[in-house]
Amino acid sequence: MEYPIHILVLKILMKPFLIVLSLLLVITGHLSAAPDVRPYVNDKKAPENRKDLEVIQSALTHSLPKARAATVCLEMADGSGSGVIVSPEGLVLTAAHVTAGINRKITVILEDGTKLPARSLGLVSDKDAAMVQILDKGPFPYVEMDRNNTTLLGDWVFSLGHSGGYDKERGSVVRIGRLVRIANMTFQSDCTLIGGDSGGPLFDLNGKLIGIHSRVGQQLQVNMHVPMHVFLENWDSLQKGEFVGDGDFAKRPEKGKGFLGMATEPRKEGGLRVTKVGKSGPAEDGGVKDGDVVLKFNGTKLDTREQMQALLKEMSEGDKVLLEILRGGSPITLTCYLSAR
Repeated sequence: MEYPIHILVLKILMKPFLIVLSLLLVITGHLSAAPDVRPYVNDKKAPENRKDLEVIQSALTHSLPKARAATVCLEMADGSGSGVIVSPEGLVLTAAHVTAGINRKITVILEDGTKLPARSLGLVSDKDAAMVQILDKGPFPYVEMDRNNTTLLGDWVFSLGHSGGYDKERGSVVRIGRLVRIANMTFQSDCTLIGGDSGGPLFDLNGKLIGIHSRVGQQLQVNMHVPMHVFLENWDSLQKGEFVGDGDFAKRPEKGKGFLGMATEPRKEGGLRVTKVGKSGPAEDGGVKDGDVVLKFNGTKLDTREQMQALLKEMSEGDKVLLEILRGGSPITLTCYLSAR
């Protein structure tokens, strides 16, 4: 196509401008993906004027919706705690003393009240770190972690948690404060926390996850948090469902304490017929039904109840059991996770 001479001149003159504009767009894109700018109020001993307070307020207002959407309540048979989703696939970080074990059945409650089935993965018992996996398919709302240890002493932070348990009308509770102490394995803040907040998230003003609530002090403004680097250093073990350490935040499972929750009787043809399945126990959760015939337990062929009892004596709470079942003439394999006896 041929252009008039004045159009050609205009295109030539515009070319450098378009190049500069393209570079600016690229730079702008890089700036938007760059690390968040550190708020200057972090470096002040205290807010000095209205502008300082408005900067804190603006940062909190901007970060809070996404943070609250990812903050969850964790319900278990013996109580509840808090946690936060850190991946669209539904990985949740919380405290080891909240899950208190591996492969435990947990209900995750989102901010809007949606209840999702989940199971605890691994934990670090001496550092109070744990991971949970939501079993439903995502994507789920999640937050970004501070992977570079950017937090400094005195930084403004805010905490979230389902204080005292889930309350749909109230939602998760937000508290703002500052980091008053930083140790290798612990942050201390003066955010006000109470029971039920354990396992909940601690954020910087940019909305990056910097810690998980661990020990709620007797004084409401004296609280300890597990820094992100503890989770990142143990990430593979947590995802694999390993019990790491021998600390006081969670007790290592005892051999012989594993409970399956079903009654059986032997058959002449071999295998054990299920006569009763305990309500809400591991067997029922795994899909076992009355009348099923258990042919194999973790690959071992069963003919007597004593065989299965001997196998259970060597197992602990949280251990996985594969049951080869005969149901309606067809073999199926079910997976169960033992609970505590």
